[in-house]
Amino acid sequence: MAKKKAFALRMNEDMLKAIEKWAADEFRSTNGQIEWMLMQSLKNAKRAPKKNSNDTT
Repeated sequence: MAKKKAFALRMNEDMLKAIEKWAADEFRSTNGQIEWMLMQSLKNAKRAPKKNSNDTT
């Protein structure tokens, strides 16, 4: 699994509430939902990170 790095993220309260609702609807944590959303955006922009041969997932 890829190493994860923690960092602070500030966002509008209404945006966070909408993401929390979406996450609950998808049975994900808020953090997991944000990660999923970011990966989808990277894939759509053809900027997703290349899979490392050392990763087993």
